[in-house]
Amino acid sequence: MVPLEPVSLSLGAALLLGLGFGAGPCNIACLPYLGPVFAATGDGIRSSWRIILPFSAGRMAGYAVLGLVAGWLGLLVQEWVAAPWVRWVLGGATMVVALSLLFRTRRGGSACTSREVKLSSIGRERSAKQETLLPGGLFFMGAGMALNPCAPLTTVILAAATTGRAESGLLLGLLFGFGAVLIPTTVFSIGVAHFGQQLKQHMSRWGSALEHASVALLMLMGAGTALGWISP
Repeated sequence: MVPLEPVSLSLGAALLLGLGFGAGPCNIACLPYLGPVFAATGDGIRSSWRIILPFSAGRMAGYAVLGLVAGWLGLLVQEWVAAPWVRWVLGGATMVVALSLLFRTRRGGSACTSREVKLSSIGRERSAKQETLLPGGLFFMGAGMALNPCAPLTTVILAAATTGRAESGLLLGLLFGFGAVLIPTTVFSIGVAHFGQQLKQHMSRWGSALEHASVALLMLMGAGTALGWISP
């Protein structure tokens, strides 16, 4: 392996690098994973933060950890990032999100058919656990997206390793992450969320089919990512 030359990157440059990445390739890469979630929920712009916030937090955490580890060790972690376990994280989290949406549709259907049925204490506990699946799955989905290698991220990791300081690497990762999630957060929380709501309203007659199709697509995306058939 040919050694790479050290790279010096200011905090402002890391932010701009993240903004450039988030304005283009990131939106395309995130759409197949987040699009079906918005289509299945159809909650609109007001509730979009329930989806985009944990996902974006996971991405920022992933970038921050990469920068911290690279700065702390003073080494490139690119080979570690390219390991198979990274796609397992993203694929597994995607399937968890799909299952949580499936649980949600089943709870919604049962509530409509019988108003007199009351949840037992065991049922409430199961429902609470299922409610944590979606934000937890979205967080790790975001982290999995962040851990996938790309040219801008490689530059940040190399700059963090060049500093040889954990706190400098952490700041580089955080600022790159903030820039990378800023534009996609706006696009998905407004544009994609609105489209998902309109889609569900206009297809209300086939609402259940739309939800199950979204779940099936997420399951396929998760399995394909975990097995290496799909590269985000």
